[in-house]
Amino acid sequence: RLFISGSVSFRTGLQATFCCRKRSDFLQFNNQKNLAKFRGPGPDYYLKNYEDDIVRSDIALDKQNGCKVANHPDIMLELQREKAASTQLVLLKEQLSNIYSNITITARSLDKLYNFVDCAGLHLIFGINALHRNPDNSWNTSSILSLLKYSAGKKYNISWELGNEPNAYRSMVGRAVNSTQLAQDYTKLRTLLQSVRYYHRAHLYGPNAGRPRKNAILLLDGFMKNAGSVVDAVTWQHYYMDGRVNKVEDFLKTRLLDTLAEQITKVTKVVNTHTPGKKVWLGGLGPAWAGGINNLSDTYAAGFLWVNTLGMAAVQGIDVVLRHSFFDYGYTHLVDQHFNPLPDYWFSLVFKRLVGPRVLAVRVAGLQRKPQPGRVIRDKLRIYAHCTSYDNHNYVRGAITIYIINLHRSRKKIKLAGTLRDKTVHQYLLQPYGTDGLRAKHVQLNGEKLLMVDNEFPELRPKTLRAGRTIAMPPMTIGFYVIKNMNANACRR
Repeated sequence: RLFISGSVSFRTGLQATFCCRKRSDFLQFNNQKNLAKFRGPGPDYYLKNYEDDIVRSDIALDKQNGCKVANHPDIMLELQREKAASTQLVLLKEQLSNIYSNITITARSLDKLYNFVDCAGLHLIFGINALHRNPDNSWNTSSILSLLKYSAGKKYNISWELGNEPNAYRSMVGRAVNSTQLAQDYTKLRTLLQSVRYYHRAHLYGPNAGRPRKNAILLLDGFMKNAGSVVDAVTWQHYYMDGRVNKVEDFLKTRLLDTLAEQITKVTKVVNTHTPGKKVWLGGLGPAWAGGINNLSDTYAAGFLWVNTLGMAAVQGIDVVLRHSFFDYGYTHLVDQHFNPLPDYWFSLVFKRLVGPRVLAVRVAGLQRKPQPGRVIRDKLRIYAHCTSYDNHNYVRGAITIYIINLHRSRKKIKLAGTLRDKTVHQYLLQPYGTDGLRAKHVQLNGEKLLMVDNEFPELRPKTLRAGRTIAMPPMTIGFYVIKNMNANACRR
């Protein structure tokens, strides 16, 4: 039996980074529309030949022009896909070799990026290079002020972050940045933002520490002690497993799913020690580090980790979760090389359509087996509940959305009890599509394969379960259930 009671309000976000977070620490801004004339020798994988070959076919999004999508010949669109695929290989090679080239972003490229974000209704958080340093190891701000002034002149609504996993700099480039120096760098960046009128109240996030093990926790502790008041939210990253794991069964281990709660506890303890009540964001999330796992991190199986992360983070009070990534090296993408949605994209879409920011407590009867001495009983049936998203006009305020992860290898039945018993339920059951099982890269919703049609999202049609009917969860699946016309007091405010 399932009971739902009480409410705790959290603002849960769901965002995704656009490219490799690690590459932000090798990025420079040049206030030129096109760098072709100024580009010197050496590898420049992001920009070399890009603007000459592709700019004519770029989707010229511009909010001032109504965000219209330009029509281009198929051959030009294919060129974009080829460029994306080749860039991905370069990124993967750099990741494996741990040798990175500097890159430059031009004013034209920044314009394209911002216009895309603005037209898509997203918010851009720009990761600034923290590894551009002076001989005394202080942070070099030579190109940052130019970037800020250019963006301010365009009235670009941007938030900012400095560096990526600073605790790993020594292993990556042989140069360490300690917590004291990083705190000084963030203080300097805040001063620069305040010196540019348009950004004097801009949001600043950090320090984007890595998975909270010993070195990362020490860095975070020192940073919060010296600069905790400088940032608007504390960011950190979590990866569930080693990239060398190659078994689909590893994605079903409950002890693996539970590691996130342990990491959240470590981070919030440090943050609350120095700045009680400071917002904490999960600033980077992936199924596995080292680029993920081919034919696993981009399949249905990874969705168990992703959906569990969203539920657990909300319950633990994490305000925002940022997901790796639309396009990147490795295999943790939300889209494939042809920009078709992968399973985690569909999970994200259904989540955003149905799940609101207000979290509800869940009480379950008859779920746990009787504990045995020396044995930890872990839940293979995970149930989370929120108020249904107010942005979904198919449901009136007061509706409740439950999402369930069934890690059992057998079907499980859930009976709604109490005031939920006589309510109509809309089912959104997500299962792998095709013969690959949990390794599938396609998803079906209530038995229908999800596909983009003419660059448009398909209609997410629910299956109606009559009042009082038992919810039957097939083995190793994920389902969202909206309890209509619930008129829950906690969800009407």
